[in-house]
Amino acid sequence: MHHNLVGRPMEILLVEDSLMFARIAIGALRKAPVHHRLTWLSDGGEALEFLYQRGRYARVPEPDLVLLDLSLPGCDGREILAQLRADDSHRHIPVVIMTASTSASDRAAVEQLDVQGYLTKPLNLDEFVGLIQQLSNLWKEDLIVPGAR
Repeated sequence: MHHNLVGRPMEILLVEDSLMFARIAIGALRKAPVHHRLTWLSDGGEALEFLYQRGRYARVPEPDLVLLDLSLPGCDGREILAQLRADDSHRHIPVVIMTASTSASDRAAVEQLDVQGYLTKPLNLDEFVGLIQQLSNLWKEDLIVPGAR
C-alpha cells in the first residue's frame, strides 16, 4: 500500500536575537535536506505574538518546529517554552533549544518541559542538521494520510 504525503513545507520558527547565530542556523537549514519555510524573530515578546497568532501575526501558520534561544529581549526563552507547554493547543509543537548557556540547571529546567533537543552554541552544524532531519522525518510520518494510495 502506498501513502501520500501532504506536500507542504515544514514551517520553522527561529527565535534568536544574535544575527551571527541566526545566520549560522539559516545557512545550516538551507543545506539540510528538509523542505521548509522559515520565519526568524529576534524578540521573545514578538515570538509569543507569532505563536498565538495575535496582532499582525493573526494569519501566520502555526510552526511545525520552534528553534528557541533562551536569552531573548522582550520575553525570555524559558518563559516562552513554559507558556507553550502549559497550553493544550500549543504543547504539541516540538521545540529545540539553541543556547550559549552551559549551565546544568538551565538544561535540566528546560528538559523538564519536554524539549526535542538542546544544542549549545557555537552549534555543531552536523549535529544541528542531523537533529533537524530527524525531526523532519517524524513530522513527515505525522502527515501520512491513512488509507491513501
